[in-house]
Amino acid sequence: MNTEEHLPLSETSFFILLSLAPSPRHGYAIIKEVSALSDERVLLATGTLYTALRRMLKTGLIERVGMNKFKEDNRERKYYHLTRLGRKILDAETERLRQLLDLASKLELGETP
Repeated sequence: MNTEEHLPLSETSFFILLSLAPSPRHGYAIIKEVSALSDERVLLATGTLYTALRRMLKTGLIERVGMNKFKEDNRERKYYHLTRLGRKILDAETERLRQLLDLASKLELGETP
C-alpha cells in the first residue's frame, strides 16, 4: 500500500498513532495520552476516538491486540497497537511535518520578535 494514500493525516489520526507508538493502549488510555501529548490542546471525545479507530483498523494502520477485564468496573478494555504500516505512515507524516516546519523556518515565519 502506498504511503501517499494516507497522507496528510488528520490531527486526530496523527495524535492517535503517536499515542500508540511506544506501546499498545486501550481507548481511555489513548484519550489521556493524546491529551498529554498535545498539552490538552486535543481533547478526544469517545465517539471521535472510536470512529477513528474503526477507520484505522479497516485500513491496517492499527490492530486490536487483546482485551483485559478490569476489577474496578468489570468492563473489558480492548487494546490497540500500531502495525508496521501504521508506523510507516506515522514516520512519513512526521517527516512531512518536519519539511513544512523547515520551510516556515527558512522564511522566518512563526518566530516571535
